[in-house]
Amino acid sequence: MAIDASWRKIFADLDIASHDFDSSPFSLTSRQIKTACQNFKETGEKEPRILCKHDSREDRPSVFKERGLFILPKKNKEYYIVKGEGYVNIPDITTPIIDYHKQLPFELESSAIGDSEMQHIDYAYANSLIRTFMEDPTLVLTIRGRKYTPQFDFHVGKQTLNISSVQTEVDAGYEGIDSLVLIEAKNSRTTNTIIRQLYFPFRQWAAHTSKTVYPVFFEKRNVDGEELYYLWLYKFNDINDYNSIELVRAARYRIIP
Repeated sequence: MAIDASWRKIFADLDIASHDFDSSPFSLTSRQIKTACQNFKETGEKEPRILCKHDSREDRPSVFKERGLFILPKKNKEYYIVKGEGYVNIPDITTPIIDYHKQLPFELESSAIGDSEMQHIDYAYANSLIRTFMEDPTLVLTIRGRKYTPQFDFHVGKQTLNISSVQTEVDAGYEGIDSLVLIEAKNSRTTNTIIRQLYFPFRQWAAHTSKTVYPVFFEKRNVDGEELYYLWLYKFNDINDYNSIELVRAARYRIIP
């Protein structure tokens, strides 16, 4: 992995291996990362934004895997290296495929152009599939794109972390009478994902609404030549516990003309 050498250099320069991760996370800055990696040639070997993007367990560099570590943003240009489980499994859905009949009286020709996560979630929403899965006919699109979190504390195991103004991105957010649904969307099969992608937007919007906030993971997959839509509804049993995530239910659909 290209980032392995960079992270071994960072660990050596900052003496990270000697840190007691059972007591506290290790804090480091983008400047420290750039300084340690300044002699590397490729952008992916020295750019903090790329070096700190570990969206799955497999994306982590070897020094993280060996020590059971993962990385989280702390605030702008600062990070935490944390010991613990940073990821949640996205289990395959093996229940029967649900035939779902399109709700629109016409064909969406523009939705057939390209293969982006956004267009797939928009197509599912336009046909009321999101409302059907969430059992809430009042949901309307109200959130999209990047925003910054308020300050909040949470814990991973016995360690307490403080986050301030971290950039988050919601692929789509839908508000109903009593709820707010936040979608993290992918257009290929995912077996696990960093909990941060669901937890940080959940904490951000829970601070701005009295309504129940539901994190949902969404995928469009091509299975045996047909397009299927997979949805997983999660919840956090303790708003302050990063690892309290739990799968509530999941379903997969084929949208029929």
